[in-house]
Amino acid sequence: MSRAILIVMDSVGCGGARDAGAYGDAGADTLGHIAEACARGEGDREGLRSGPLALPFLERLGLWNAVAASTGRVPPGLAAQAEPAGQWGHAVEMSKGKDTVSGHWELAGTPVPFAFGYFPDTRPAFPADLTDAIVAEGKVPGVLGNCHASGTAILDELGAEHMRTGKPICYTSVDSVLQIAAHEETFGLERLYALCATVRRLVDPLMIGRVIARPFVGSADAGFVRTGNRKDFAMPPPGGTILARAVAAGRDVATIGKIGDIFSHVCTGREVKTPGNMALFDLMLHEAAALADGGLIFANFVDFDTEFGHRRDVAGYAAALEAFDARLPALAKVLRPGDLVVVTADHGNDPTWRGTDHTREHVPVLAFGPAVTPGPVGARATFADVGETVAAHLGLPPGPAGASWLERPDVDDP
Repeated sequence: MSRAILIVMDSVGCGGARDAGAYGDAGADTLGHIAEACARGEGDREGLRSGPLALPFLERLGLWNAVAASTGRVPPGLAAQAEPAGQWGHAVEMSKGKDTVSGHWELAGTPVPFAFGYFPDTRPAFPADLTDAIVAEGKVPGVLGNCHASGTAILDELGAEHMRTGKPICYTSVDSVLQIAAHEETFGLERLYALCATVRRLVDPLMIGRVIARPFVGSADAGFVRTGNRKDFAMPPPGGTILARAVAAGRDVATIGKIGDIFSHVCTGREVKTPGNMALFDLMLHEAAALADGGLIFANFVDFDTEFGHRRDVAGYAAALEAFDARLPALAKVLRPGDLVVVTADHGNDPTWRGTDHTREHVPVLAFGPAVTPGPVGARATFADVGETVAAHLGLPPGPAGASWLERPDVDDP
């Protein structure tokens, strides 16, 4: 029986969204602008990388063909393949926003059927009744921040005061999110998680997509650094995701990285998680070797977004893309006859763009496997086409949205 591996390169958008202007992102192009910067030498960093962006495996699958179809151009010094070795195209997000949750839910076949809530870019950003409830129910002496902020900059600004006062640092962004940073040692990791669980309940009426625990360590003298113990408290996903359908059919399911958090641990099977893209890739290879026939792996590689996109680090982003590309041949070697791998993204995060937030973009769609027939899959009208293609490949029932680009086989009974 066929297996499927769905890989999300978090934030690796490919420009072109027609409604980007409504989000202040007209012209944003994560992949294209990184490639252009590297061609100009702006992606060089001593000891890290230099020269044009080199993604040979993804390029052979048709990456630059997909970028050209999305934006109408190929970045300088690169070329579309005359005969790509994979299936290639791009997908358009139909959900409102440019958030991790909406992007992943839609990729899983269930576009967000409502508008998430957001906090205004004001000081304070949070309603007074919410902060009062956080203080009272979270049993904290107050909150710091209460604004839109970069997760690293706000530690430099408020980390020392947090340690002195015990007040957690609460901040947000243009995404539907409330993030809470606290020192792992002086505040306590489990206490932070408990606080975030309380805040999750408090923001439910506001339709906030995620509450994120952002633990950190360090001191004012040595500097503050976020740890790998981040934990997301997300709204539960709509019914009918590809994960729910796979579990209902009794399939083997493994989720890698923050997929478990994004889907609120609903039908997420074996959850495996570790810091760092390369360590996550190791876990994915292990799970791919062990995955039962008919099984599904759903993996997120978050470093592109958190470490390099939000920090507007072109060289770091380019190096992470090249390191990821270099690992893909190892994945190809462990595939079995009939396996399908789909590589895509959930939104953009153009490191050359203004600000530090996600960007509204199309996402590339690349598919390969021992029996996959190469060719274009076109411009998919919704990210949900990805989930429906995986469902069709696995012989699972169709979901509430999207259409497969594969010929649908017989499906299991629901």
